[in-house]
Amino acid sequence: MTTNTPPLNQEAGANRFSQPGKPMQTGAHLRLLFGRANKAIEQVDRASISRTGLNVSDFAILEALLHKGPLPINTIGEKVLLTSGSMTTAANRLEKKGLVQRVRDPADGRSVQLHLTGAGQELIETAFLNHCANLELIFAVLAKNERAELARLLKKIGRQAQSMQLP
Repeated sequence: MTTNTPPLNQEAGANRFSQPGKPMQTGAHLRLLFGRANKAIEQVDRASISRTGLNVSDFAILEALLHKGPLPINTIGEKVLLTSGSMTTAANRLEKKGLVQRVRDPADGRSVQLHLTGAGQELIETAFLNHCANLELIFAVLAKNERAELARLLKKIGRQAQSMQLP
């Protein structure tokens, strides 16, 4: 049986959709490149956070409190993508370590907010600065204009993906 499929180009990175010496930047190929870069960045991210002595969830909660101030527990969970059960467990753990405290919202006695303690504030400020420095090393290979272009393109791709409704 014969097919009309052209032979595979044997050059590295080439396939039947590309020309010799010029791999085609298909959506599938770009997704692969993006996925690999994301995985490598996540590995640096997790290693950087683990150096703080915190796990990723606890770091995210403390970071949210650092930037947003006291927040209801359910609001923090929504921001850091934790279920209510996971958020309660994390809040208990952080409270036991003396990094946060629960305070009833004076405007609504039913609502409980998490506040950073002095120790929590000190820990997350230092940890966040160190973490940012580690992440900065990843993107140091890009010039200022390349960073701006990357940010613009990632937003554009994100908006496109969000607008798509596949069956």
